Amino acid sequence: MKQITFFLDFISPYAYLAFETLPKALLGVSYTVSYQPVLFAGLLKHHGQLGPAEIPAKRDWMHRQVRWLAQRDGIPLQFPAQHPFNPLGLLRLAVASDPAGLPNRYVCETLFRHVWVGGADAASEERLHLLTELLAPARDPRSAEVKAQLQAHGAAAIAQGVFGVPTFVVDGQVFWGQDALPMLRSYIEGDAVQVASRP
Repeated sequence: MKQITFFLDFISPYAYLAFETLPKALLGVSYTVSYQPVLFAGLLKHHGQLGPAEIPAKRDWMHRQVRWLAQRDGIPLQFPAQHPFNPLGLLRLAVASDPAGLPNRYVCETLFRHVWVGGADAASEERLHLLTELLAPARDPRSAEVKAQLQAHGAAAIAQGVFGVPTFVVDGQVFWGQDALPMLRSYIEGDAVQVASRP
């Protein structure tokens, strides 16, 4: 059984699409998933990159593509009222939901759909408060412990060669992007080309 680490940020529509399509993409494959929230902006800063929403032409393409992908795959998706937005409240809530800072699938699903279903303000303090009451995390999302854990997740991601979200890491191998799911499946099934090309 392969262990997959899924690095994600709720701000990313591609991470949402990957999250929704992962079970179908890996149907019949033996694996477990560890969901690891990271601040996408922190990865961009480390690698000296702009976010896709900061480049007008790339932003327009992203909006077109993710809407098409969602429609193709039957996934409900509406961009939030403002995008990009500050996702720290959501990321810290996810981290606070588990002692190791690794939220389960239900928590991630709830947070992704908070952002990507309905077109509301994803960073609204009122909505965040209601979401916190719903998920009832064991720890205070605003605590120094939770903030440090989120930062540690980002440092761990960078150390493993992660540069964007969504990213899947298996056996030290990095698979970046929602469109990498077929390649990820192929690797888990023992793709001879990928195994032979490992550094």
